[in-house]
Amino acid sequence: MDNNLTEDQRTKTIRLTQYSHGAGCGCKIAPKVLDEILASNFAMPDNDKLIVGNHSKDDAAVYDLDNGTALISTTDFFMPIVDDPYEFGRIASANAISDIYAMGGKPVLAIAILGWPINILPPAVAQKVIEGSRSICREAGIPLAGGHSIDSPEPIFGLAVNGLIPIENIKQNNLATAGDILFLTKALGVGILTTAEKKGLLLQEHIGLAAQQMMQLNKVGEALGKLKAVTAMTDVTGFGLLGHLVEMAEGSGLSAEIDFEKIPVIIDEIKNYVDQNCIPGGTNRNWDSYGEKIGTLTDYQKAILADPQTSGGLLIAVDKNGVDAVKEILLQYGLQKFAQPIGQLDVVSEKTVTVKN
Repeated sequence: MDNNLTEDQRTKTIRLTQYSHGAGCGCKIAPKVLDEILASNFAMPDNDKLIVGNHSKDDAAVYDLDNGTALISTTDFFMPIVDDPYEFGRIASANAISDIYAMGGKPVLAIAILGWPINILPPAVAQKVIEGSRSICREAGIPLAGGHSIDSPEPIFGLAVNGLIPIENIKQNNLATAGDILFLTKALGVGILTTAEKKGLLLQEHIGLAAQQMMQLNKVGEALGKLKAVTAMTDVTGFGLLGHLVEMAEGSGLSAEIDFEKIPVIIDEIKNYVDQNCIPGGTNRNWDSYGEKIGTLTDYQKAILADPQTSGGLLIAVDKNGVDAVKEILLQYGLQKFAQPIGQLDVVSEKTVTVKN
């Protein structure tokens, strides 16, 4: 680092992604490895107030407050997926808050989690990460009320977030029913674009598109939580669409079929980057974990559907009689592009997920 530069100039020249071995939700431990880590013969005492806990693969824990309302509690953090520290703080925060929305809840409070290589990156850079987080928390209408920090070899940031929800509105990822229609509220391909950028292959007109999407809050989840017709909901992150759909289908005792032609992608030219092998390492880790549960795919379909997403959209299962109500809410939140189904859940078949086209 040039010592003749001012602190502000040094901050602007730093590329955060150079200081970490992973990026965003692509840092997540693969589903099969995570199952091994979490396996235990240790029996925890029953807690009749814990509505959602380790017995399912949901986005957050949910605790009954005894007044018809439940507390939703979650945490999420990762290493930089973008170089700009302010954007990193915004993305990591939107991603963590999304777990509350994915349960149908309203976020109320956030606490920061910061790991920082103090001897390598100036504190001023970390300050910009925190400022980015504050800006997203403000958009979500919640305070960033404190946190904890450590000196770590690589930069890490995220939030612990609490939310509230009427108990009857709680949405889990394992209560879908046969015949439910599937919707997705953000486009896929974030991991491909960020990988292209790291490789220096991202075209000028595509710079910033991934970050722009990752900084969008999934506020629509709170509104969807009020619909009884929404039977299951989760957000799509590091396991890719296929991984989170497998969790939803298996948890509900079902299988799923998706129409690849209906899957939204972040740019029309995404295949050009796939052809240049801009595939995140997390894609293959994902496929190794659940590929045997998926029907036949082309290499391109695999690259899109197993692509690790950071701060991805909501995957929603809807009773067919509630489809119009869901579409109306999506339109109200400016999500016209995502107001068409991508597939359907049905009774168990040979493969957990099959893909048309």
